[in-house]
Amino acid sequence: MKKIIALILTALMLVSVFAACGEKPAVEGGDKVVKIGIYEPASGSNGAGGKQETLGIKYANEKVPTVEIGGETYKVELVPVDNQSSNDKAPSAAAELVSAGVSVVLGSYGSGVSIAASSTFEAAGVPAIGVTCTNPQVTEGNKHYFRICFLDPFQGTVLANYAYNELGYRTAYTLAENGNDYDEGLAHYFTEAFTKLGGKVENANFPENTSDFNSYITNAVNAGAEVIFAPTSTSYAQLIVEQAAAKGVTATLMAGDTWDSNQILAAAKGKNVDIQVTTFYQEGGNADFDAGFKAWLEGNSQNLTDNGGDSNIAAVSAMGYDAYFVALEALKAAGSAEPAKVMEALWGVSCTGVTGAIAFDNTNGDAVRTTAYIKKVNTETGLWDFVKEQGVN
Repeated sequence: MKKIIALILTALMLVSVFAACGEKPAVEGGDKVVKIGIYEPASGSNGAGGKQETLGIKYANEKVPTVEIGGETYKVELVPVDNQSSNDKAPSAAAELVSAGVSVVLGSYGSGVSIAASSTFEAAGVPAIGVTCTNPQVTEGNKHYFRICFLDPFQGTVLANYAYNELGYRTAYTLAENGNDYDEGLAHYFTEAFTKLGGKVENANFPENTSDFNSYITNAVNAGAEVIFAPTSTSYAQLIVEQAAAKGVTATLMAGDTWDSNQILAAAKGKNVDIQVTTFYQEGGNADFDAGFKAWLEGNSQNLTDNGGDSNIAAVSAMGYDAYFVALEALKAAGSAEPAKVMEALWGVSCTGVTGAIAFDNTNGDAVRTTAYIKKVNTETGLWDFVKEQGVN
C-alpha cells in the first residue's frame, strides 16, 4: 500500500510540474513577467562558489531588470533554488524551477548537479545555460543544455601544457574526490595531456567528506611530485592548502576554476605555498564591470557575506553576469517567453560579455572559447596576481 501511495504522489507531482511548462507569462500589477531560474548551490561543498555565481546574475538583473519580447516590455523575475551541491537532490530542485514556470535556467556551479538535473529539464522542454559547469557530459548528446564556459578537456590541457612547458615540471600527482564528475574529469584530462607531453603522473582519489589530506600529501611528496593537481571544491581546497603548508610542501598546488575563490586567498595568506589556477576572468579585465560590481557588493552586507566577506571579484561572478545577458538575448531572439522557442533561439545567440565573445557551436551548444586566464596567489597581499593568458598551443 505504501508503494502504491508513493507512486500516486510521484505521478501527481510530475503532472503538476510539467503542466507548468506551457503556462503563459505571468502578469503582476499590469506588468508582464518572464521568469529566469537560478539553479545553483547555496549550501553544501560548492555553496560558496554557487553564491558567488548567483551574485553575478543578481547584479545583472538589478542593472537591467526588463527585456523586450515581441515588442512588449517584460519584467525579469529571478527564481532561485538551492541544489545543495547534491546530485541526489538535483532533480527535485530542477523540478521546482519547472513548476515555477521559468522560461530558461542559469546554472549550475558544479558539473555533477548539472548532469543530474539535465533529464528533468529535457523532459519539461526547458532550456538551461551552464555558467561554469565544465564537464563535457553536461551538454554532450543533448539539445537543451547550453554552456558559456570552456570545457575540461581544454582546461586540463591548458594546465598540463603550462605545468610542463612553462614551469618545466615532469612529475605530477592528481587528487580528486571519488565519484565527483568535475574532479575526476579534470584530473583525467590533465593526466592525459601531461603524460602525452612526456610527464609522469600518479593519481589518487579521496572519499566524500574527507578532512585529513596528510597521507595524500605525503604520498605526493614521496612520489617526487613537482605539482599537486587538485581540482576540488573550495571546502576541500582550503584544507589541502593548510595541510600542505603545514608540511612545508614546495610543490606547486594547481587547480582549475573552483579554486578561483577568496576562500583560497584567505587560506593561503601568510603561508609559504605556491598556488596557480586557471579561470574564466581576471579582475581588471573590464573596468566598468569591476567598479560597478564592487560598489554593489559593498553596498549590501548580505551580498558581501555571500561573496566571502570582501569585494574581490570571482570569475564565476563575471560569468554569471554574462549568462544573464545571454538569456535576455535568447528571449529577444525568440520573440516569446515559451521555453521551446527560447531553446530554439539559443543556437543563434551571440554577444560580447565582460568575459569575452560568446557564441555556441552547432554540435552541443558549447561556447567557443580558446583561452583561459592563469593566475597565482600572492601570499603576502592575499590577492591574485595575473600570470598570463594561455591556450592549448
